[in-house]
Amino acid sequence: MKEEIVLGKNQKMVKWEISDGKIGYNRALEKMDDHVRKIISGEADEKIWLLEHPPLYTAGTSADKKDLVEPNRFPVFETKRGGQYTYHGPGQRVVYVMLDLNKRGKDIKKFVENLEAWIIHTLAEFNVVGQRRKGRVGIWVERPDKPKSINGLIEEEKIAAIGVRLRKWITFHGLSINVDPDLSHFQGIVPCGIKGHGVTSLIDLGLPVSMTDLDIALKKSFSKVF
Repeated sequence: MKEEIVLGKNQKMVKWEISDGKIGYNRALEKMDDHVRKIISGEADEKIWLLEHPPLYTAGTSADKKDLVEPNRFPVFETKRGGQYTYHGPGQRVVYVMLDLNKRGKDIKKFVENLEAWIIHTLAEFNVVGQRRKGRVGIWVERPDKPKSINGLIEEEKIAAIGVRLRKWITFHGLSINVDPDLSHFQGIVPCGIKGHGVTSLIDLGLPVSMTDLDIALKKSFSKVF
């Protein structure tokens, strides 16, 4: 485990933790819950936690059971974050974001937009153009190297997911970015309830990016947004 302080906008200091190994989902929830409670009580500062999970699926508050295509493939965890089904596993950087919106502005829509902007800035460090799409949660990239859709449009694939929860205006859960996960693992669900689009990763895009490379880019881009 590594810990450090990263300066955000206006020189705000935020504690960052990077965990080694694969962190079980229940353990992560317990640790997040505990830290959020301590932020609320004034015992702890804001925190960004970077980690990987073993292969698993999570169901957000809007999850539709029909979107769990292979319920016995990996463990499935019900969670109170927003969103639908998503996959977490090795090769995917999970970023749990515990920030105090009492101090940063009580605007959940703006907070989600900031998460999107943070991902987009991070991907730009690798010359990847991440894009928002109306009606499709997460960040998307165009794939001109793949056959066009039946409508003649350039194929688009998801590279990052977002799902958040708030307690007394303290945020938790957060985002995930695909570095080099096994993309076949996403076939056990309809990711975020969105059909007709695939999932990609930095390695799948042909970029020799490591998890450490991504972490450096996340830190560099953080201060541009938060």
